[in-house]
Amino acid sequence: MKLKFPVHCPSCSGILTVTELTCGNCETRVSGNYVLPVLMQLTAEEQEFVLQFFLSSGSLKEMSAQTGKSYPTVRNRLDDMIAHIRQLEQQQKTK
Repeated sequence: MKLKFPVHCPSCSGILTVTELTCGNCETRVSGNYVLPVLMQLTAEEQEFVLQFFLSSGSLKEMSAQTGKSYPTVRNRLDDMIAHIRQLEQQQKTK
């Protein structure tokens, strides 16, 4: 079973932060309070959309053909994600 990287608190749905990083080679640990990059704050479904967008060279027409969804549906999904990313960026600026 592949574990999913949590980005939201299971108690209050707030954005989680990274507090420790560990080297798998020498086990060096770095601790602090680091905000996740915006793209990592996206849901797994949104991250998959970004990956498909990238792999199709940014062609919504190609994505539409690959996914079997209409061009307007894919375009609307992209517009929704742009709005979501802008919201996440704005939240980071106010912290």
